[in-house]
Amino acid sequence: MNPTVPSATAERAARTPAATAPAVPAPAPAPSAQPPAGRRKTPSSGGRYARLVHLAGPGFLPIAFAARLPLAMLTVGALTLATAVSGSYVVGGLAAGAVGIGSALGGPLMGHLADRHGQRIVLLVSAIAHAVAIGLLLLTAHAPTGAAAPSVPLLVGASLLVGATCPQVGSLARVRWRGLVGGNRRELDTALSYESTADELTFVLGPALVGLLASLVAPWSPFVLAAVLTLTMVTSFAVHPTRLAVPAAPDGDRQEESRPVTARERLLVLLPVLGMVAMGAFFGAVQNGLNAFGGAFGLQSATGLLYAVLGISSAAAALSVAWWPQRFGSASRWVAGSAAMAGLSLLFLLPDGIGPMLVVLLLAGLPLGPVMVTIYTVGGDVARPERLGTVMTMLASGVVLGSAVGAAVAGLMAETAGHRGAFAAAIGAACAMVLISAALALVQHRDRRRAAPPRCGAGTPG
Repeated sequence: MNPTVPSATAERAARTPAATAPAVPAPAPAPSAQPPAGRRKTPSSGGRYARLVHLAGPGFLPIAFAARLPLAMLTVGALTLATAVSGSYVVGGLAAGAVGIGSALGGPLMGHLADRHGQRIVLLVSAIAHAVAIGLLLLTAHAPTGAAAPSVPLLVGASLLVGATCPQVGSLARVRWRGLVGGNRRELDTALSYESTADELTFVLGPALVGLLASLVAPWSPFVLAAVLTLTMVTSFAVHPTRLAVPAAPDGDRQEESRPVTARERLLVLLPVLGMVAMGAFFGAVQNGLNAFGGAFGLQSATGLLYAVLGISSAAAALSVAWWPQRFGSASRWVAGSAAMAGLSLLFLLPDGIGPMLVVLLLAGLPLGPVMVTIYTVGGDVARPERLGTVMTMLASGVVLGSAVGAAVAGLMAETAGHRGAFAAAIGAACAMVLISAALALVQHRDRRRAAPPRCGAGTPG
């Protein structure tokens, strides 16, 4: 375990009376000790991501990456399985939607429980529950019902349960990084940049695995892989020593949690969550727009490949945030990224062929990763320490919820106005993102003005 971990626990222990302070096992010393505060060497630009390995240990990154794959496989997997066993695209869509709704509902609850009881126990229980839910879904999909197709309500209900129990690895990993970096903003930007890139890559790789296994083996096989990954990788993530960077809230923090939440605090948390809803709506609308666009050229099956171009561009840009100047604050980054996102989204209305659309996707993806990194940074900054897991999972759930809304709205618009109608919904989501980011910047500006000491002669004696 890295020596930065006890410093994260010390912050909580300092707020706990000595008589009641929980004993935290002392982690093993790292192979190379960190330089003392104030003399820490700033890693070179090429070593910033290598620094993450030093902070968390060499096994953490691959474990956390593999552990989040099941979440990326569920929606497409449910769509594929339900469509195959029922013969209905409508049932497939209902099952996929149920997975999304379940994840949006279960994610914040899982984060809240992790805040109160610690990540390890919550992740271990959710891993077992998720594997059981997958088993119930497969039984429901293939159980004989006396009819040609399985019971739709049972299939949809099992899909809802699968989504609700899926471990929220990406969100809880972000909580761990805040403890591991010990307040170093440059390292936090690097960690959150990596996390957004990992999310993007898993949401490209996950659907590809589903398609490959479903076509080569059977529609149920992706869920078997998801269950195996959950029981092995999520369990490994749960017990990894980095969990000590985020201990369960002691009594002192729970007393802090009981302090009434002010309207300003609610607003500061609500705005990043709404930002993630807008981001999800953008993703959902673009997916439907690409579906309609590919259909116009007889390439509807290529929707996933086209969408992957957007994800790759977004992931590459997210990595760049580690090198952005620190004076470019999170509020300013969010406003600038949102403006670029809205402006580049207009390009979706122009292409009349696959080649030009690929260029547009590469360009339109550039601001997405940095904006997501920034929203997670803002959300972590405004959250109370004892509610950090709750807020992180709310942000992730916002993307899921927004994606469902964006896909539904874009689908309706595509029916009447074709792919340009669907892309208009994406443009609307990007414009909403601009308004949300501007609202946060305005609130923070007012807070700074109120906190600033009055100038001589401005209502106070000189």
